[in-house]
Amino acid sequence: MSEQQPLSQPLQTEEPLLNDQEMQFWLDKAVAWGQADSPDTQKDTCLHMSRLRDFLQQLLTQVNSMSSTTETMKRLPFLGQLLGRLCWNPYVTVCDTSRGLLLGCLWELYSERPSNAVEQKANQWIRKVLCQLSTEEDDTAAQALMKCTGVPAKEYHLKVLRKKVALLQENVGQSCTLFNSQRCSCDRIVAISEACIPIVACPEASSLISLLLQRPVACVTEVLSEDFLDALTSAYSRQGLALEEQALVSLWYHSFSSLEEAVLSLLQSVITTGLTPQKLEQQVAQSLLPKACAQHCSVFLVVNDIFRSVLKQAEVNEFVKALVQTFTKCFLKELALLKPQTSISVKAFFPQSPSSLLVPLLTMPSEMPQGAWRNHLNWLSSSLQRLTEEEEEGDGDGRSTRGHHNVFEAWFLLVQCAHWVQVAVQLLVTSGTEDGDPFLWLLIFYHYPTNRWHHRASQLARAKEAWNHIRTLFSGAAHPLPSDRLQSLVTLVSPQPEQQSLAPSLTVSLLVNVAVFCQLPPSGSAEVLQAVVDQSGLLDEAACVLSSLELRLNEGSCLSRDTVHLRIKELQKTITQMHSDGT
Repeated sequence: MSEQQPLSQPLQTEEPLLNDQEMQFWLDKAVAWGQADSPDTQKDTCLHMSRLRDFLQQLLTQVNSMSSTTETMKRLPFLGQLLGRLCWNPYVTVCDTSRGLLLGCLWELYSERPSNAVEQKANQWIRKVLCQLSTEEDDTAAQALMKCTGVPAKEYHLKVLRKKVALLQENVGQSCTLFNSQRCSCDRIVAISEACIPIVACPEASSLISLLLQRPVACVTEVLSEDFLDALTSAYSRQGLALEEQALVSLWYHSFSSLEEAVLSLLQSVITTGLTPQKLEQQVAQSLLPKACAQHCSVFLVVNDIFRSVLKQAEVNEFVKALVQTFTKCFLKELALLKPQTSISVKAFFPQSPSSLLVPLLTMPSEMPQGAWRNHLNWLSSSLQRLTEEEEEGDGDGRSTRGHHNVFEAWFLLVQCAHWVQVAVQLLVTSGTEDGDPFLWLLIFYHYPTNRWHHRASQLARAKEAWNHIRTLFSGAAHPLPSDRLQSLVTLVSPQPEQQSLAPSLTVSLLVNVAVFCQLPPSGSAEVLQAVVDQSGLLDEAACVLSSLELRLNEGSCLSRDTVHLRIKELQKTITQMHSDGT
């Protein structure tokens, strides 16, 4: 039973305790009023309404003074029957004061933490009564009142609903009194949220729901009902509930299941539709999840754990990796907007990431001069190589579990900050033969984080071979295209029955970047690109890399030359034409 002030404040003068005769009198009246619908009954109800309100005020005072619902039911055994009959009588509930007093008695009877079967049954009954008061179910007495007054049913029920919402909303605003007295009124919020369960999908209740979700937490005892949060989640997932942006963010903060459902829905949408980088960024931003993560560190940790779990099972899924990278990018933008308002360190959002790599990877390429990119990536590559070497050294002395964890977390952070992987590709294709090894190693680590059976070493050798073929194909002297080199490259990137082939995303990324940044005329680059993607079946992947390059060029995270934008457009025309020819 809650220990808060009732909806309608009791009189400050001392009220005598109710006696059995008075309780029996009003119970008899409630029975008589409910059994007949005649002018005499209506007249009798109106004549007694003033006395009834005084009685209900005394009843509310007495109920509020008792320690529990169990004690109340023992001392007033007919209370439930009386309240039920009065709540079902529209001639009583049509009066604001009487209605408020009845609702006050119900809330005082509601047990936040029912301790026995009596209190559990009382809670179920109270929810049923509240539901009846706020829905459009047929009721004989209500129909009689509507017929007598000429009020349409829809209008009557809307008025009843709005009155209930107004009474609830008035009490949400009452703050916790824990610091002013020994009694805390925050358990009232639980009761109010329980009362909202039947009406969560009603548009009239939207302001009340938003107020409950966004109400500042005044003390550690204040929570929202789990049933209320579940009802909101269910209604929102069925698109039967419209929430304002901040209310939705607050729902995710309060409800793990709602947050998890939103993240999994975003994952499913990205995996099944295969969006372009621009559309992916737009969808992620519109999901509001990055904004929720920036506002609440706990929300970000949950979302990050979901992504971490998915990537452990699907480390080669490029759609998932693209989503994780785009999500982190949008999150960092939202966090930067809130930075003056929050003192939370960025390390609090990434507690498992290697601290030495955190800031260097989270720094966007656009935040430093392009001339510093090479040294920055050389340092990142060497740091990650040392980390993987420590893992391999620990495989035989019991440190492998910790080493594997550290390497995975470093790789996970690299996936989140894959803008540096994309810069590494550009620097590789514009660097000399000897200067490109650190960048190529970084690319292999990104695509092959697991070093079981020395796959990373074999893939590095295979990647170097593919890289040499690509450079030869785009050599200005190599014209017409050397068919042997072309066929060898296609073979390298095609699935092999007995050995692991190169990741298509790695090969296409190298191929497209060379086409964009090489010295060949645009028509020559388009010819090479067309030949390779046509024979290898990597047309969609090439279109995605070009789209990503265009996006990063506009953001300042791509090497800029006067001809880069024009070359990207030319290659996009080639890909579009290939799509048209294919259909």
